Amino acid sequence: MAPTGIRQWVTAQDGLEHLTLESAPYPEPSNGEVLVKINCISLNYRDTEVCMGLYGHHKGMAKADKIVPCSDMCGTVVSENSSFGSGSRVMAIFNQSHLTGQIKAKDMASGLGLPLPGVLTEYRSFPASALVAAPAHLPDEEAACLPIAAMTAWMAINWNEPLGKPAQGDGEKFVLLQGTGGVAISGLLIAHASGFETIVTSSSDAKLEKAKALGADYTINYRTNPDWQDEVLRITYGEGADIIFENGAAKTLRKSFECVAFGGMISCIGYLSGKEDDEGDRTSTNVLALMRNVTLKGLLNGPKDRFKEMNGFFAKHKLRPVVDRTFPFGEAKEALQYLYSGSHFGKVVVKVAE
Repeated sequence: MAPTGIRQWVTAQDGLEHLTLESAPYPEPSNGEVLVKINCISLNYRDTEVCMGLYGHHKGMAKADKIVPCSDMCGTVVSENSSFGSGSRVMAIFNQSHLTGQIKAKDMASGLGLPLPGVLTEYRSFPASALVAAPAHLPDEEAACLPIAAMTAWMAINWNEPLGKPAQGDGEKFVLLQGTGGVAISGLLIAHASGFETIVTSSSDAKLEKAKALGADYTINYRTNPDWQDEVLRITYGEGADIIFENGAAKTLRKSFECVAFGGMISCIGYLSGKEDDEGDRTSTNVLALMRNVTLKGLLNGPKDRFKEMNGFFAKHKLRPVVDRTFPFGEAKEALQYLYSGSHFGKVVVKVAE
């Protein structure tokens, strides 16, 4: 028997401390939709920005009076559908209408957790076209980590590769991963399995040791080695990193330009060190890109067909996302605050279903 009501967390985008647990009607799926019982969700830095009212750098991404946050989930299908039978384990793609190719403005309007209601709830209906099967080898807690963090990492390496032919490092190419959050650690797993030499940066020696245990070939503590770009060049025999996961922005991008390989790629993912550059060097981005003939690529997750491609890669190599800590549903506020603190290594998960 279906419940008469559900619980869900909502935010007025006025701070993490004001996240509120509320009751809501049990959702009824429309034609073409699938009702899903949410088992686990994973958190992303974007979720903290939404709750704090700071996610406004995309045109048309207006603040909502009240919205259910978060976007990444693994759940169980409740309603029958031609695509998924009852009991199927599924994940939702982030931008619900982004099925293939380059993301467009219309797809930005279909993002979960803003502008659309998110997944920090017990049940939610999704378009059947926006769901994919969860990898059989992953439990719900780990499968929930794939939609944004792992998918963004996959695209950071493979966005320019033909579908079905992911990049291969052949033991000669280098990937530089900034930090040890969800995207960086997912990227480490993918790059290592793809045959790339990997370099991980962090301000924590303890986190760097964990990265080594996952296969990192080289590590750099950027706090004790602030000129880390020089160390990257030393490690790569003066050539530079072929792919850089640029997660810092304000305080890291200039250094990334200095240690990327000629013809290499800087995948712009986040802005953990700030959205605005400090006073000082104002060298044009054009000049910086020309110095080593590089590609600067902004990433907004990826389409459904590439998500399915990545899931096949995870299944083939038996890759498992790294979960730092799991919180119960009633402590979702604390989970988001923990993520925002930056103490985590890998992903933070909220277990919704008991």
